[in-house]
Amino acid sequence: MVDFVDEVRIWVKAGDGGNGCIAFRREKFVPKGGPSGGNGGRGGSIYFRASANTKTLREFYYHRHFKAESGKPGEGNNRTGADGKDLILNVPSGTVVIEIREGEHEVILADLDKIGMEVIAAKGGKGGMGNAAFKSSTNQTPRVATPGEKGEEKFIKLELKLIAEVAIIGFPNAGKSTLLSKISNATPKIADYPFTTLIPNLGVVELGDGRQFVAADVPGLIQGASSGAGLGIKFLRHIERTKVIIHLIDLSLPDVQNRYYSVRDELGKYNEKLLDKPEIIVGTKIDIPESKDNMEKLRELAGNVLFISSFTGEGIKDLLEGIWALLKKT
Repeated sequence: MVDFVDEVRIWVKAGDGGNGCIAFRREKFVPKGGPSGGNGGRGGSIYFRASANTKTLREFYYHRHFKAESGKPGEGNNRTGADGKDLILNVPSGTVVIEIREGEHEVILADLDKIGMEVIAAKGGKGGMGNAAFKSSTNQTPRVATPGEKGEEKFIKLELKLIAEVAIIGFPNAGKSTLLSKISNATPKIADYPFTTLIPNLGVVELGDGRQFVAADVPGLIQGASSGAGLGIKFLRHIERTKVIIHLIDLSLPDVQNRYYSVRDELGKYNEKLLDKPEIIVGTKIDIPESKDNMEKLRELAGNVLFISSFTGEGIKDLLEGIWALLKKT
């Protein structure tokens, strides 16, 4: 069973308009009554709405075809057919709604980055006109009505970009999930092997005094991710909305500088704008003896380097205050 889905392609079909009606009045003492055919009802439209109760696009992974209700046909006595019901599809906040047109050309319809935002993706067809609408001075008994318009149908791509202020990135097994579990209410899966985290995790970090922010643990990147190595770059879109990047480097392993630049290189290949985001470089696992030798090598990268141990808690308070200071500046 798929637990987390952040991209899916679906088909939507708005309702057709109801047909107009051909009818004539049948009244006592009026042998040739005038036209009384009503118009057809409007077809239902399809909307996407950002909902606080939806966290993933999983529902759309299993159900990919959606149709709104068609309008009812018109009736005699000038009765208009009932409109078809609109279909409202709830998606997570942060979902980008994209129309896929001919030649796989993609057009963004909306970026639903706030709860309650909505966009119409497919418009319902207008109802047809009944014969009463065609009565004129020269045609008192029209025998014509029009069919309802067809509702729009489209292929839609939904792309979820998690809304977090802080992204925690780094090589696999650098301690991202462990750090998130220590500083927030998140409970990610944690184990001592690469690619334990297969989906992004979100956690709310409380600093006290009403200060809080949302952090995202992004699955590990490795060299060649932009070409599909490891988990590839499928989760990098979740970094795009963040304000601050926390780049974790495992100090218990060699080549700390090369591992840092490898991840930065992959970020740049995906989107150069990610390289402009404020970054804090964090050396992790300083409780392990082998890490001491690599601390100075990491300091050579930049002045904005911190060191922590998620196991002992050392340095975490300073890290959180540093994150908050950067968030206030952005």
